Amino acid sequence: MRYNLYMERANLLGFGIDKYTLDEAAEAAEKSCGQVVTINPEMIDYALKNPEFADLINQAEFVIPDGIGVQLGLRIKGYKIRRIPGIEFAKRMLIETKGLPAAFVGAKPDVAQKAVNNLLKEIPELNAVYIHDGYFSDTDLILKEISSANPRIVLAALGSPKQEEFIFMLKKLLPEALLIGVGGSFDVWAGEVERAPEIYQKLGLEWLYRTVKEPARFKRIFPALPLFVLRVLRS
Repeated sequence: MRYNLYMERANLLGFGIDKYTLDEAAEAAEKSCGQVVTINPEMIDYALKNPEFADLINQAEFVIPDGIGVQLGLRIKGYKIRRIPGIEFAKRMLIETKGLPAAFVGAKPDVAQKAVNNLLKEIPELNAVYIHDGYFSDTDLILKEISSANPRIVLAALGSPKQEEFIFMLKKLLPEALLIGVGGSFDVWAGEVERAPEIYQKLGLEWLYRTVKEPARFKRIFPALPLFVLRVLRS
């Protein structure tokens, strides 16, 4: 069920994106349930080539603009919408729903547990009822275990498109839960990866900082980001 302050979404390359600020998104999500897609250019590019994934995105209860490329694309289309970093939105929801049962699945072995341990220092009321790394082969078993734990909020850090597909299956088992794809957030919360300094965050240049720190990311971002902007301009 979707509680939406703005029923009409922005349209970017055929995908509906919510017009929320971070505060508005948190308010709406707190009163809702279902899948939250934290969309970025790489996900849109993949969806344009994979109709099933495109349908999954368009069926999500929330689609928030995570990547700076999405914010830029929306600006080109005339929408003055700021990006909502998925890591900030997810932590905000843990704070807003503190005390309610939460599940964490994803990242390398022990990283999810370490992330939860660090989050507990900031959110003592955090009620983690299920924690599992992302290295599993029996998806049905993990879905069943999470369903049995009956969390109110689920964070999946499995990388895209796996986390979105996993959540799409899980929400059928947990129709009253809020389920969020959080990418590499567990690594940051666990202290395994350093988040970009605040100045980079404010300027929307976290991708640049991470690329400098992890040069292997360069091939993933370029030429994907420039091509995405060009595609938006052509549309």
